[in-house]
Amino acid sequence: MARIAGVDIPNDKRVVISLTYIFGIGKPLAQEILKKSDVNEDTRVKDLTEDELTRIRSTIDSYKVEGDLRREVSLNIKRLMEIGSYRGMRHRRGLPVRGQKSKTNARTRKGPRRAVAGKKK
Repeated sequence: MARIAGVDIPNDKRVVISLTYIFGIGKPLAQEILKKSDVNEDTRVKDLTEDELTRIRSTIDSYKVEGDLRREVSLNIKRLMEIGSYRGMRHRRGLPVRGQKSKTNARTRKGPRRAVAGKKK
């Protein structure tokens, strides 16, 4: 397994798909990175030379990925909660943040359903 940006990327997949295992890199950005580092996106990770891996690593270093990006996202959420914005309050309460209705759905954010007392037939 090749290790890029502190992440082991799968060997048997195409390089474009393998790069998406790194947090902050989707398919379009992976294609852009490979174009900049002059690597064919159809090659498998196990077939990459050490020179190609070095070029990919140096190209990725110019982007904010993995730990730095995770830290920035969590600090942004923390900032929203501290200033008491609406989005920050939704984060604090564990409710949907982006305007979804929460009367019926939103089970993922709200957690398992609470039992209602005295609801027998």
